[in-house]
Amino acid sequence: QAQLVESGGGQVGGSLRLSCTASAFNFTGNAMGWFRQAPGKDSEFVASINYLSSLTYYGDSVKGRFHIARDDARNTGFLEMNSLTPEDEAAYYCVASYSIHTIMKITDFRTLNAWGQGILVTVHS
Repeated sequence: QAQLVESGGGQVGGSLRLSCTASAFNFTGNAMGWFRQAPGKDSEFVASINYLSSLTYYGDSVKGRFHIARDDARNTGFLEMNSLTPEDEAAYYCVASYSIHTIMKITDFRTLNAWGQGILVTVHS
């Protein structure tokens, strides 16, 4: 069941910041991350960050353009997205897990400890 809530999506032209809040889940001590899924395609790993914010990983298609961060005091995670293109259009899902490496390697993010319902991002061409 979804325990995380994404916000900040919409139709944009260049940059966007997504937020992820956890009402029934405590981010402290857990890694968190983001996946995305475009219509008719498999889900794709976007980014992950460990519980100390000392290690991050990014999918090849977003490296250098996206930035993941977290604020455990607010139990919130963020995904800063820059230089957006129509290829970035997708539903974006926030996830959490005990391990940053699990987030990177999982094929079905809905088997992780927590995930959100997703939020749609549409990009102007």
